[in-house]
Amino acid sequence: MCAVHQPNLFPRLTTLAKLFAADTWIVLDDVQFTRRDYQHRTRLAALTDPDRTRWLSIPTHLPQGRQTIIKDALIAYPASARRRTEAVIRQEYRTSPHWPALQTALEPVWAAFDTGRTAAVAETSTRVLLDLLGWNGHVLTASGLPARPERSERLADLTAAAGAGTYLCGTGGMTYLDPAPFTARGIAIAPFLPPANGIWASARRVTALWALAHLGPSGLAARLRAPHHQPGLARNRSLTWLAHGGGQPSTCGG
Repeated sequence: MCAVHQPNLFPRLTTLAKLFAADTWIVLDDVQFTRRDYQHRTRLAALTDPDRTRWLSIPTHLPQGRQTIIKDALIAYPASARRRTEAVIRQEYRTSPHWPALQTALEPVWAAFDTGRTAAVAETSTRVLLDLLGWNGHVLTASGLPARPERSERLADLTAAAGAGTYLCGTGGMTYLDPAPFTARGIAIAPFLPPANGIWASARRVTALWALAHLGPSGLAARLRAPHHQPGLARNRSLTWLAHGGGQPSTCGG
């Protein structure tokens, strides 16, 4: 199973859970950088109250203006950006009993600021969180794989290049995905459907760091693996229907 997703700075729990459910994450690093997305920013939640949030952003310079692709985006003043990012995260989560483990694990993220590239920091932040959860999957980079330019064709080509038989798609992606290129390659489509209760109530808005600080790495990993807690996939009948060119199942909207 393969997931394709842009590098996100300390990704939201829904994003992290989707990658955790996949065997391969293809880092979509060669599409246009979007300032309103999560490539250079994340929403932190207070440890004691996930509804109390604030944005944390890496100041980013786009050498080609709005046409700059993600992997070419540059950090403005990397040294100060590193100090501020590290300080703000420490301020939010240092009172967690799990902070010592998190603090150690985050060291590669701070080191990634030395590259001067926003995508390197974002990708590293995601890899670190996946490592904390004990994920044993593989990471590939879209810019290094052959794929056609059209959106759905490209996702199908990337999935095939990864050697995967199933494409794991978020609910947002299901609104535009054309199943035909996947059908042509014999690839199934699995919609990723996260729950909405408990720790998932804020999962679409705030960084997964909150859940890790709240539950600890082993506690969160257990939630993701447990059948009664883990995010769901649409039933096989819906997947088969999609793979053969049917319309969008009602369970996969938005």
